[in-house]
Amino acid sequence: MSKSVRIYKPAKTAMQSGVANTKRWLLEHDPADAQEADPLMGWSGSADTDRQVKLWFASKDEAIAFAAHEGFTYRVEEPHSRTIKPKSYADNFAFKRA
Repeated sequence: MSKSVRIYKPAKTAMQSGVANTKRWLLEHDPADAQEADPLMGWSGSADTDRQVKLWFASKDEAIAFAAHEGFTYRVEEPHSRTIKPKSYADNFAFKRA
């Protein structure tokens, strides 16, 4: 059985105003088995170590080529387009402000 991976462009986090880490493509392994709670400490864990591996690629084609070369079944999630509304600081003080 071949492992399945997900290839996507991560969205920017809420803590940043720039577009850092949104230019590259990310390849992540899908979980192979469920996480279990540790009876003593209560931490969640799993025997699946592939879940910890994240591979970054400059382009989508590089990530797809790597997944195909390694024999992974992959799915590509296309990024959503972001619409930026033009804003002006002077609009905060406009008379027609709602």
